[in-house]
Amino acid sequence: MTRIVKSDERVAVELTVNGERERVYIEPTRFLAEVLRHDLALTGLKVSCGMANCGACTVLVDGMPVYSCITLALDCEGRSITTIEGLSQGNDLHPVQRAFIEHDAFQCGFCTSGQILSMTALLEKNPTPDEGELRHNMSGNLCRCGAYVKILQAGMSLSGAERGE
Repeated sequence: MTRIVKSDERVAVELTVNGERERVYIEPTRFLAEVLRHDLALTGLKVSCGMANCGACTVLVDGMPVYSCITLALDCEGRSITTIEGLSQGNDLHPVQRAFIEHDAFQCGFCTSGQILSMTALLEKNPTPDEGELRHNMSGNLCRCGAYVKILQAGMSLSGAERGE
């Protein structure tokens, strides 16, 4: 359902973030990254370019990776948002998080949450990607440190194709 509001008036928006319902009062022009980081204190996502070029701000919306730096928070009402904070279950890390640690698939860590969420979405959609598919699907996430080889190794360690499945 489309809402029409004046750009300077605050509106109540109900978001489902990491399985929890959250109500925020925001200007309709605010981006999801801002709301998650500043209003909900979920600082695992980073904003680097602010123009959907680097992927550091990637979160999952209804299981699909999106650049939260250009996604209006208002457009996410009624949808399920997953941030890096929502992947683990208590002290149990998500398999992709564990693979990144096991393969030392990060250096400075700035891009890591976006990389992990993009890889999670890919493996949910296709549990047996080959190396080419993994490279293609991860191409929207940049790493300034150049940890691509280790990121690829982490992804391939989880791929059923690598294990002959």
